[in-house]
Amino acid sequence: MTTPEGPVPGPPPEAAGAPARRLRGAKEAPAPTLAFVESPVQLLNVLEWAYRTARRDAPASAPRAELPPLCDGVPRQPERRDITPLAGDLLVVVLAPRDPMTRGQLRRMAELARDQGHRLRWEEARGGPGAPLHTVGSLAGPLRRARRVVIGDPFSRYVQLLLTITRARELVVVDDGTATMEFVSQLARGERLVRWHRQTHRARPGARDLVFAPVSASVRRKFTPNDRRTVEVFTSMPVEPPPGVTVTANDFAWTRATYGPPRLTRGTDLVGTSLVETGVVDPERYLDAVAALALAHGATRYFAHRRESADKLHRIAARLGLEVVRPELPLELVARRGPIGRTVLSFPSTVVHTLPLALAGAGVSVAVCDIDPAWLTEHASPRAEGFLAGVTDTAREVRRLPHVPVPAGRVAEGTP
Repeated sequence: MTTPEGPVPGPPPEAAGAPARRLRGAKEAPAPTLAFVESPVQLLNVLEWAYRTARRDAPASAPRAELPPLCDGVPRQPERRDITPLAGDLLVVVLAPRDPMTRGQLRRMAELARDQGHRLRWEEARGGPGAPLHTVGSLAGPLRRARRVVIGDPFSRYVQLLLTITRARELVVVDDGTATMEFVSQLARGERLVRWHRQTHRARPGARDLVFAPVSASVRRKFTPNDRRTVEVFTSMPVEPPPGVTVTANDFAWTRATYGPPRLTRGTDLVGTSLVETGVVDPERYLDAVAALALAHGATRYFAHRRESADKLHRIAARLGLEVVRPELPLELVARRGPIGRTVLSFPSTVVHTLPLALAGAGVSVAVCDIDPAWLTEHASPRAEGFLAGVTDTAREVRRLPHVPVPAGRVAEGTP
């Protein structure tokens, strides 16, 4: 496995047992804005939201920080500078997940956020049986005092539990990719909040669903604007909000102002997805499709999703001959920093919406390959086919590629 910066000789530090540096600092004054994130992409989009909000709210007479000039093809590296005046009013709380790859990316993103002057608090929210109770208890006071709460995953039961405590007058949902599309749709229809890839054909909800139902209902009410509370969705995805909900476009202005333009390679890069890991797409069909795409378009690198299994990635590298890259940052930042292929291929996923924005003006072509319904597993949600088609249909500034017909078992037989 490699990262964009070069080969990685072994597992990530946390996977190897190295102690993780705690990011929480000394006791700090309460912040009027609290942000809760559980993934690297959510933290990236909090930075994007903070950058846009600070520039929007700054007085017209206030001087704008000037960024140093760019050298063609040399990515700008992060340095401490005041381009986000909101930083002093914002505290980002990282509800750390268990997955080692996600934790590693989150720590890298946390360092970037600190470089921009933001305050961060790292919570081992899943560190043991007593961790959730301790985390909720320690955040109760700051939540009650916060004027504004920003969240990255409205489907997270952890976040939903925290939202029952807050009295904030402003709720902001920052982009969490394609999940944002489903969240807004369910909110508009008055449905309970359920991730699109979860099975929905069960006749009755499970025991955990029943226990959590009052919390979920309370959170749905909080996402309904009224004279005491506003609701904003900050997203790069195409959404139709319900009445009263404000949608602000995320155009990745912070990413473009901080990095790039990237150096382009002559090759083609392929972006992986976690559709196999979430039980939506059959693993053999997925590997066959990757093989066919790589062959048809001359792809040489495969950018892995942070949730993809090591076994699947090993098969892609060993059987298909692709260089598997495990990015240390969200792909939008990796691509903007470069190097990146002149053509980027993807299956229906968040990146078909975000990469054209992050790479605007860089000369990169993004193409999306539809998911053939025959690739779906028998356990896939009935909504899966329509949802994935919608992700592709609404993508802007991307080329659409037809289904790639491949004989089943191609990868299993070891033929690249």
